[in-house]
Amino acid sequence: MNDRLFSAISLCRKARRLRMGADVVRDNVLSGEAKLVLLTSDIAERSARHARGICGPAHVPVRTLPYTMQELAPVAGKHYGVFAVCDRGFADMILGLLPDGTA
Repeated sequence: MNDRLFSAISLCRKARRLRMGADVVRDNVLSGEAKLVLLTSDIAERSARHARGICGPAHVPVRTLPYTMQELAPVAGKHYGVFAVCDRGFADMILGLLPDGTA
């Protein structure tokens, strides 16, 4: 597990710049607030397609995390498969920490 990436996501949540859940993320993408959308590695394919479909026209990058919903539950407080980062600085930091090839 990439502890720096996990810590960055946790810090983003503590700064109240991480949105969780498909409906909340969709609203943040459509309002232009989301700078990056993150998917867990075990999200359902249909949910992943839906998130990518919303983010594409809004020009919001979507990346898959090397974590499952279970692994991110301590950060999120619940099992979520979709996250939105709503701060450019946090988004850039997380993108820099993601392993290559996480489309």
